[in-house]
Amino acid sequence: MKIALGVSGGIACYKAAEILRRLQDRGFDVAVVMTKGAAEFVTPLTFRALSNNKVYMDIFEGASSGSDPASAYDHIFLAQKIDLFLVAPATADCIAKMAAGIADDFFTTFHLAVQSPTVVAPAMNTRMWEHPSVQANLRTLQGRGVHVIQPETGRMACDTYGPGRLAPVAEIVEYVATLLARSQDLKGRRILITAGPTVEDIDPVRFLSNRSSGKMGFAIARAARARGAEVTLVSGPTELEFPGVVRVRTTEEMRQAVAERFEKVDAVIKAAAPLDFRPKTVASQKIKKSKASSTMDLEPTPDILQELGGRKNGKVLVGFAAETEDFAKNARAKLKAKNLDLIVVNPVGGPDSGFGSDTNQASIIDAAGAVQEIPLMRKSQMADAILDRVVALLGK
Repeated sequence: MKIALGVSGGIACYKAAEILRRLQDRGFDVAVVMTKGAAEFVTPLTFRALSNNKVYMDIFEGASSGSDPASAYDHIFLAQKIDLFLVAPATADCIAKMAAGIADDFFTTFHLAVQSPTVVAPAMNTRMWEHPSVQANLRTLQGRGVHVIQPETGRMACDTYGPGRLAPVAEIVEYVATLLARSQDLKGRRILITAGPTVEDIDPVRFLSNRSSGKMGFAIARAARARGAEVTLVSGPTELEFPGVVRVRTTEEMRQAVAERFEKVDAVIKAAAPLDFRPKTVASQKIKKSKASSTMDLEPTPDILQELGGRKNGKVLVGFAAETEDFAKNARAKLKAKNLDLIVVNPVGGPDSGFGSDTNQASIIDAAGAVQEIPLMRKSQMADAILDRVVALLGK
């Protein structure tokens, strides 16, 4: 398999040589794409000697001189040959250009031609890493399906300490190898995923909702698409992005969106947190505080999982349970009552897991009652752990 290693201009460039070597040790053919800034830290000759491949940096090299007119299309030819594009290190400037779709050199033009999975491993000073624009650009890339390997916390070249240091080489290489091994195991499969909260109106101003951020469902959608699946994502109100996401607001809207698509998919992963109750009546005008009742009449919303479990007809059905007590007992009861194949139960209220967090821990329980414990990890990693189980069930 062939990998394009993108190297942008930061002090961590020297680690790219080790990444290249480790990828070769895994049997990958590696071609290096550099920015001009990267060449200020490590010469193209170094990467050419290590890779035994041409190093790509100047989009007009050969074409402008007439020595190799076809080289003007190298960014297209290389993009067609690779199985994965890894950017390590990815600087703030590089990330910004990728997010904005800028194409002003070989590196950025090549990025726009790549259709295979893309992985970025950021590396920068802590203050830069924490800047809102950098985080917004990363969210944009993740919304397009780009994988982000989070930097580690440590001492920087500028002698400051904090998050932003390039992830360990071994971690980057392992991530890439695992991603490529999984890259096509859902090809030809159609997966429906739900994410986020739902909203039920009280009056034109107020509503009921919950703390679900949608991060887990969106992470599963990205991972499933990277593994070759045709993904439909139905989401309640969130700020997250995913290509073609179906936006809904209420539990009934989510039920309808899922029901309309259910027969055409092989598996459903219900990571959303739809509300269980809604007001019996919605006021047409804002309820004044002086006239408000101290109680509110509620009625149950549709039970989407219950409906799907009653008509799943051989489809794989995965549910989620966010619990505060009796985790396994409550999850098993839900799994049985709703005819699920798997249920993912996670505790809420912890500092590093549950709603709004980028990390999570969970237990996956199957229909036979077997429990798989998932330790605290990033939701992007947990997404693949869940999909591994779905792949196994679809293969039966």
